[in-house]
Amino acid sequence: MRLEQLEYVRAVNEHGSLRRAGEHLNVSLPALSEAVTKLERELGVTLLDRRRSGTRINGAGRELLPRILEILDAADGLRAAARGESRIHHPVRVGSVYFGVTAIVVPVMRAHAEDLEHTAVDLRQLRHDEVHAGLRDGSLDIGLVTLLPGDDLHPDLVATELVHGRPVAVLPGDSPLAARATVTVDDLRREVFVGARPGYLMHRVAERVFGDAPPLRWHIADSADVSKQMVSSGLGVSLLPDFTLVDDPLETGGAVVLRPIDDEDTVIRMVMVRRRGVRPTPAAQALFDRLAHHAARS
Repeated sequence: MRLEQLEYVRAVNEHGSLRRAGEHLNVSLPALSEAVTKLERELGVTLLDRRRSGTRINGAGRELLPRILEILDAADGLRAAARGESRIHHPVRVGSVYFGVTAIVVPVMRAHAEDLEHTAVDLRQLRHDEVHAGLRDGSLDIGLVTLLPGDDLHPDLVATELVHGRPVAVLPGDSPLAARATVTVDDLRREVFVGARPGYLMHRVAERVFGDAPPLRWHIADSADVSKQMVSSGLGVSLLPDFTLVDDPLETGGAVVLRPIDDEDTVIRMVMVRRRGVRPTPAAQALFDRLAHHAARS
């Protein structure tokens, strides 16, 4: 078994196919394929699905990927030690839905910059399903996702709750509704609504809030940032989790106003997720601990 064979498997996973891995590594496709085939023979397991449409990592390959990454990380550490260097870790690979990036990860990196000065972070904004897939195939170390009551995690994953809250109404600063201490669901139904695309968390939240009587006019935005910009421009009202709007510049500047919704008890949880049974690198553990500690104090 050679390290480059393991690096080839990692590259196939990261780039999605044998062809793209070869292009990235500047290794010919036949040489790459032969090296992986020899590794498969030695391990006694097939790591790649080879089809006419392309060659990609399979389920067995994804199961072994965390061990492969541990070996490659250890080899990098050995090289650094041999050169008399302090060990520089690979970036901690964090995949997060939008709300985790803005409400948790970036504030922690800013608040604990000195403690994390030797930790590089590869931060990726992803969809919920992409975070789960990345954790399971070993391409992510830490994931942050939002959950609603009744949502389940894959049994391969274990979650630590960071924060929970409720949806609040996001209103234009000059809206008549902004003069009230709270608003009702019927108030929001009578407004033009700015919502998320189907499949996103806040689309599911809106479906729970409005039930079978949604607002008559419903704009769609690709992100919470776009939703807030549309609301601040007077184009409608929206819903967002209350914990994501702390110190939001549009809110503190008065461009948007947040109001609780009467009789609305939907709970939104932000959780940090890791793959069960996988030993994290020291850098990943340090970041995990900082994220958990920061959330506990918030």
